[in-house]
Order: sequence, then structure tokens, then C-alpha cells
Amino acid sequence: MARKKASTTPATPTDAILESISDGVFTVDEHWVVTSFNRAASDITGIPRDEALGRLCSEVFRSSMCEVDCALKRTLKTGRPVIGRSCYIIDARGQRIPISVSTAVLKDARGHVTGGAETFRDLTELEELRQELQGRAHVGELVSRSPLMQKIFEVIPAVAASPSTVLILGETGTGKEIVARTIHSLSPRRDGPFIAVNCGALPDTLLESELFGYKAGAFTGAARDKPGRFALARGGTLFLDEIGEVSPALQVRLLRVLQDRKYEPLGSTRTETADVRVMVATNRDLARLVKQGSFREDLYYRVNVVRLELSPLRRRKEDIPLLAEQFVTRFNALQHKSVQGLTTEALSLLMAHDWPGNIRELENVIERAFILCEKGHIGVAHLPEEITARYLQHAAQPGLKSAGQMLEAQAIRRALERSANNRLAAARELGIHKSTLFRKMKRLGIAPAGRDGRAGRRVKK
Repeated sequence: MARKKASTTPATPTDAILESISDGVFTVDEHWVVTSFNRAASDITGIPRDEALGRLCSEVFRSSMCEVDCALKRTLKTGRPVIGRSCYIIDARGQRIPISVSTAVLKDARGHVTGGAETFRDLTELEELRQELQGRAHVGELVSRSPLMQKIFEVIPAVAASPSTVLILGETGTGKEIVARTIHSLSPRRDGPFIAVNCGALPDTLLESELFGYKAGAFTGAARDKPGRFALARGGTLFLDEIGEVSPALQVRLLRVLQDRKYEPLGSTRTETADVRVMVATNRDLARLVKQGSFREDLYYRVNVVRLELSPLRRRKEDIPLLAEQFVTRFNALQHKSVQGLTTEALSLLMAHDWPGNIRELENVIERAFILCEKGHIGVAHLPEEITARYLQHAAQPGLKSAGQMLEAQAIRRALERSANNRLAAARELGIHKSTLFRKMKRLGIAPAGRDGRAGRRVKK
């Protein structure tokens, strides 16, 4: 008797979202017959949905795992999910497509196993990107393929050639000092020193003596002259990180140096010339600090001559493979190892992480992996729990709904980002009602910040 094929039209909001995502999703029953097949699955394999439904999954996919070690078969046998396993399939045109596979068990309301669900991601572009690392876009020590960073790359040569003060903005860990060092290395002062000072790491009194130096006898314990950072950076660049932490009193002295290029060491009556190029950085909103009265307006305009704003890593995830490869190369040299890189599964998890600590967090993750990985490739087992736990938890839950939960959240976030957080526009893009989108955002823990779509009004937090 012929099996009845499922409808090709999404019947529920969850079906609509699964249709909108870029990852392939399919399910099978206990006889390994395909019972659902989303749009992306059809696009990746080149097999129309009507042809896939009702057929054995091995006939549809022709995967490298089908005959040897099927991930979905292992999940149904053990009850444990498979996350981000790499393999390849042969599409309808006979081409070899690299994919990353995740699996979950399907259960009915009584907890009985009724089949399995599998999601798979086309890794063709990712593999091409990894193969093109030698031709990556870079400026000095910076490396990026992100359009957001390319805009900065375009102006860095002109910024480096000028003597103007530079203000570098960005969240903690986005690489503000690396940008400053790159500008210095391309500038006419490249043969001079690059001196960095973290203004937030020292109390005000120590910071003043650290910057301007002091003469013997200037205070108790000052037995000999000590040059400050302005003197040590003569002929080069002085980088003042966390400029927003400087007290109002010290801001006055900094303003004079930037305006007149003159300063006096503590305890001295002789004026020194500051032959330095100054760059400053902060992760704080200086304009807001000015309005609050905690940062001098005249100093703000003095440092805000050339402004570069670095995007967080979560907004330029296309740079993660490049940065990870860069860190692997660096730690191989430092630790005298021969780690060959990351597995596709590990890289997939890095791409899915939000990176609140930005590039510094990624560097720490790779350094930790080097402790656990002696040779070969860095795998999922070498990554910290904060990278892997959330995805393992989602995949361990039964049912297609939970198997696609992570993908739903990803699709919703991307739709919100493309629509500038306008929920009405995002709902239209996803093909669901706005109230349905709001319920799903609440269930998936997605904050409703942004516009609700009503005349562009902002939603109060």
C-alpha cells in the first residue's frame, strides 16, 4: 500500500519558521521513511520535497554516514543526540556537499519513540572561507572579512598618515589596542615607541605620575627622577586606554597637553614638550558622560578628532574562522605545538556563540583548547562548557519542536536584525502573525527591545 505523503504547505507557526531558516530539517518515522522535509533541505540536496517524502532517508541523502555510522541511527539507538557532526552528502546533481549534522529523538505525548529528527547545515561557504585564509583581507595586525571592518580598513591608511588624535570606541575585548598598534605601525612614527597606558587600572594620583613623571623629592619616596609615559613615548605614539575613567582633575592636565603639547613633571618647574601622537580608547559613551558632567566637553572634542568604532564580534561572525586560525598559529608558535586547526563541529559551535567577551574571549577559548589538545584538531570536547552546554541541552530534549528550537531562535534574531528590531516587519518576513512572533520571542527568551512596528514607536524596556 502506498504511503500517504505529507502536505507541502506549512500548517503551523513552527512549520512556517522552519521553512524560513537556512538549515535543512527533516524527520523520519520508525521505518526510516521521510515524513517531513523543509524548504532548505530541498535547496541543499536539490531534491524536491514531493520526491523526498515517503522515501527512505538513505535513498534521499546518499550521505557518507549512511552505510558506516548513521548519526540518526545512533541517536535512536542510544537516545542521545549528535551535535554538529561533519560529513558530506551527494546532491541531485552528483556534487559532494559538506554538511554539519545534528539529531534528536521524536516522541509522542506518552513518551514513546515515533522516529527521529535531523538538522543539517551546508558548510560549502565555510569550507571555501577556510581554504582562502592565505588570501584574507588584512591591514597590519588586523584581519577581517566583515563589511563593518572593511570600512575601518579603508580609512586606516589615511588616519595613520595624519598627526591627529584618534578616538577608538568599542566594547571590551574588540581589539582597540590592536587597532591603535596597527595605525602606529603604518604611521610616520612607526620607528618610535608605542606606549600603552590603561587609565582605569591606576588610582588618579599614581596615574598622574605615571603619565607625566616626577622629579626627585616631589613626594615621599621619590628618591630619583622618573620619566613619565609622555617622555617615554617621545617620537612615537601614546595610547590611553579607558580614557572615560580619568578623573575631572586629571582631564584638565590632559587637555593642556593635547592643546599646547606642553606639560610639567610632578615637582618640576620646567615645561617639557610632548612630542607624541596620542590615541585614546574607551568602551563607554563619552557623549553621555559629557551630558552627565563627568567628562569635560572641551576634552571630548579634543580627542574626538578622528573616530573609529569597532563592532562587537557577534555582529561580524564571518571573522571567527579567520581569528581562530590566527590564534591557532600564534599558540602553535608560543607553545611549540602542531595543532592543525578546528574541526567543523567545533567551528560550528564557535559560530553559534554570542561572544560577550568579543575577540578576547575567543582568544581565551582557543588558548584553553591548546591545554587540552596536544595534536591534531581542536574538537567539541576541547571547548568550554559555556560554548557547548546550551546547544547540547536543546538537542537532548525530545521532539521536532525542541530540535528546531535553536534554529527558530536564530531565524527570529536574524529577521529582527534585518528589520532594525521592527517586530511587525520581522513577522512578515517569517510569514507569521506579530502576536505569534511575540509569544515565540517570550518562550525562546529573546528580549523584545526595539520597535513594535506601530508608527516606528520605541518599545519601553
